[in-house]
Amino acid sequence: MHSNEKIYVTGHLNPDSDSIASAIGYAFFKRCRGIPAVACRLGALNPETKWLLDRFGFDAPLLLKDARKTLREIELDEPSSVNEHATLYEVIQKMDQENRPAFGVVDDHGILKGMITRSDLARIGLGDTAFGIELLKHTSIEAMAKTVSGTIIYDDAKTHINGKVSIIALTADRLENYEISDRIVIIGDDSEAQKQLIEKGAGALIVVWTKKIREDVLNSAKLHHCPIIISGHGSMNTSRYLYFSPPVRLIMTTKMIRFEHNEVAEEAGREMQKTRFRCYPVTDEQGHLIGYVSRYHIMNLLNRKIILVDHNEFSQSVRAIEKAQLLEVVDHHRINDFMTRQPVAFRSEIVGSTSTIIASMFRENQIPMPSSLAGLLLGAVLSDTLMLMSPTTTDKDIAEANILAALADLDIDTFGKEMFEVSARHGDEPYSALYGSDLKYFEIRMKRVGITQIMVSDLQAIRKESYEIENSLMEYTANRDTDLFLCVFTSIGEKGSVFYACGNLAGMIKELYPDKEGETHSIQYGILSRKAQILPDVSNLISEYY
Repeated sequence: MHSNEKIYVTGHLNPDSDSIASAIGYAFFKRCRGIPAVACRLGALNPETKWLLDRFGFDAPLLLKDARKTLREIELDEPSSVNEHATLYEVIQKMDQENRPAFGVVDDHGILKGMITRSDLARIGLGDTAFGIELLKHTSIEAMAKTVSGTIIYDDAKTHINGKVSIIALTADRLENYEISDRIVIIGDDSEAQKQLIEKGAGALIVVWTKKIREDVLNSAKLHHCPIIISGHGSMNTSRYLYFSPPVRLIMTTKMIRFEHNEVAEEAGREMQKTRFRCYPVTDEQGHLIGYVSRYHIMNLLNRKIILVDHNEFSQSVRAIEKAQLLEVVDHHRINDFMTRQPVAFRSEIVGSTSTIIASMFRENQIPMPSSLAGLLLGAVLSDTLMLMSPTTTDKDIAEANILAALADLDIDTFGKEMFEVSARHGDEPYSALYGSDLKYFEIRMKRVGITQIMVSDLQAIRKESYEIENSLMEYTANRDTDLFLCVFTSIGEKGSVFYACGNLAGMIKELYPDKEGETHSIQYGILSRKAQILPDVSNLISEYY
């Protein structure tokens, strides 16, 4: 495990304070042991967790969206490219030098504009001559001269080139039978013939086997707007190379298959299976070329290395967790249908908070804990154990809380009350914004059950707003495909909870937590813990009927 590859430590979906703090704490613990771990989260932070992070100077963990690697996380081929103004001849040379089948074509800012392949270049030599003619019509004199290793003797802004090429071989009739108007003409060192070609309307002269142009020929070229190039090759190679002088932008493919570096590599691989290209360009969000991906990159791909904290059920974890390299689990919840492809380190304890386990691991391994981290973990322990009053609270939770309080120089009662005042629901916040803040889904006897718990300061005030809660809950759960959605309002001060339910199993909740005579949504005193009380009660009742 001691490699340079990053390891992601993440809590569950809809993270609470324990999920975030245990991820931050365990990632710090791993880094202290030389392991490059980073804390992650799987959703937005609730007000309590935000307060804790601000209180102790921690940034929000990285938002992890998928257990599979993105293209930016795998080793891509180097982003070798050609400029859109490069000649086709330059592209061929670069392909031979780097032994590449294709290049991305970029502008002067490195933005990907297209792709050029050997097949595209083959069209010049093997395709219809009309294609080459059209390209040369839009090619600059400068590009032609560069491609034939030539020197521009004269250029003209008013060129009149139609793209056709003639190689002049003088006969007894001299030039009488040649149609050379607007053509690119390749001619030898015969000055009289050069002048005559210009006067007959040649679009440009490329002269071979000479080192200078006579003055009267040059004057005629200026008069008739005919550029002149002295080639560095003979007639044959000049004509061959000339057709590769057009800029690559004229033949590049613009309708290409490209990927952004934040795309999931596995999904990119599926797209690649639909086509037969050898490589595909990868860009950043601005369109800069950053590399190439091929099928072989995907074939041997290993997904992210992940450590789960504060959960072990895949339904509560990051997308595609079953495809990750799962290394460890540190948790205090039930173990439900947990299965991996390879052995993992699994530490599960019957305690009230995962942060309790994390804190104890620092002492077990004699790793000093910063006071800021101690304060963060203490807040998570108090949050998950409801100020150490939850039925899930153990002696170990109490002992670790006292140690953490000492390290952070905090009074448990004062600090806990301050924290729960932040987490308690305030009247100006709509209920619909609260339902997802601490929501967990469970599969119970093939039934999908969602349980969200909201901390409040006044349960009687909640009961007075039952009509609003019931309507907003119905709206919130309308498209969530749950058999039972249970919303639990809990008050630590009043040591009880109030229940609201939706779904076809909602009637079971009144059987579990009956109302007092003449009341609806009665306060259920002593019911505080989702993990130790509510979930087991709901599971047992569903199991009786299904």
